[in-house]
Amino acid sequence: MRLAQHIGIVILATAAFGAAANAQVSYTPGPLTDQDKADIQRLWSVYRDTLFGCNGEAYADLFATPGGYFASAPRGEIRERKALIEMVTGYDRCEPGAKPSSESAPANQAQAASPLPVPVIEAAPEGAKARIINSRGGGYYDDVYVKTPTGWKFKSRTVIADNELAAGLHTQDFIEIRALAGDDHGYYDDVYGQPNGDIKPRALSKPGEPFRTSGLRLTLGKDGTVNGLAYLRNNGGHYEDVYIKTPQGWRIKERKYFKP
Repeated sequence: MRLAQHIGIVILATAAFGAAANAQVSYTPGPLTDQDKADIQRLWSVYRDTLFGCNGEAYADLFATPGGYFASAPRGEIRERKALIEMVTGYDRCEPGAKPSSESAPANQAQAASPLPVPVIEAAPEGAKARIINSRGGGYYDDVYVKTPTGWKFKSRTVIADNELAAGLHTQDFIEIRALAGDDHGYYDDVYGQPNGDIKPRALSKPGEPFRTSGLRLTLGKDGTVNGLAYLRNNGGHYEDVYIKTPQGWRIKERKYFKP
């Protein structure tokens, strides 16, 4: 999913968040107080405001530390505070002189034409969870929240795009692929580059190039496969992978190593 597509999903989500914040939200039974639920709803709104306000530090503050993360196929699994900040400030609309985001009108029109389901907050072993449908195509945020000494935070927020959902992929699929590829062991580097241009690891990037991906970058392949791109940390070489789902789970169908 390209940068513009990711922004589009978040833009459409703003209407869902706004509706959820003002609507009567239904909850399943669990040890969550009314205040807990209200605080989690506020977290959604602050997330939207910090993202579109290009406030990277405030955005990063919404994730529990250590370990809280944002994840999507093209962005990777972003756990480090610096990378969370860089992701937000690296958007084109956050560059000096860029025009303010105009998410409200188109999002409200889309919401009026096709109302999205009101999110349901549920109790979870970690604290709470919610699946927030943010697109008429069914794409969603898969959230897990944890209560910290400074309030409710995201333990994780995973974006599943419409095309990924149409391919039968969900949060757990991407978790399993990342574990299979070794992305949960710190082997892979963050990468940078201009939109629609080449991406490169931090050591080879130019000053000011925007953040693109943390670790393993995933895209949809052919015939149900998923493609992976990962640069080795402190190496400069990279892997280009193809993953396939088998009756025994996800497996590496092909892995090519390219020297620096």
